[in-house]
Amino acid sequence: MRVFRALTVTAAACAAIGLSVPFASANTPMGGNGGPSNISVNPYAVHQGATMQVSASGCDRGGTVTSHGNFPPANLSAGSIGFATVRIFNHASPGTHTLSVKCNDSSLVATARFRILDGRPAQGGIGGSIGPSTVETAIGAGLVGAAALGAGAHVLRRRRPSVRGRV
Repeated sequence: MRVFRALTVTAAACAAIGLSVPFASANTPMGGNGGPSNISVNPYAVHQGATMQVSASGCDRGGTVTSHGNFPPANLSAGSIGFATVRIFNHASPGTHTLSVKCNDSSLVATARFRILDGRPAQGGIGGSIGPSTVETAIGAGLVGAAALGAGAHVLRRRRPSVRGRV
C-alpha cells in the first residue's frame, strides 16, 4: 500500500512538471525579439520629485520607459540589460502606479509597478552649505557666555590666599 501511494505521488508530480514545461517555454523571450522582460524598479517606493532607476532585459537595441502622468518618457539604454533613470513629477499623485517598457525592436510591452510616496524627499548632499539661523546663533552665543561666566566664577572661588603675609 505504501509503495502504491509513493508511485501515485511521483506520477502526479511528473505529470504536473511535464504539463507546465510547454507553458514556461512559450513565455520565455528568445533573444531581443521577445520583448522586454525582468523589469526592475529601484527603489520601489519613491517620493514626489525624486528619481528612480528602471532596468529591463531583452531590449538589445534600447527602448522607452513611460508612465502616464508620473514622469516624462525616458530612454532605455541598449544592451542585454538596459537602464533608464526617471524623475517623478513633483505633482504626481501618491499611490501605486504602473510603468511600461517597450523595446525599439519589438512591439511587445511589459509593465512593472512602483509606489509614489506623498511629500518631498530629504535634501541630501547640502552638507554645511546652509548656515545657522539667527535664533541658532543667539542660542549658541548665550551658551558660550554662560560657560565663560561659570568658568570665571569657578576660578575666583578656587583662588588661594597670598603667601606673603605668613611668616
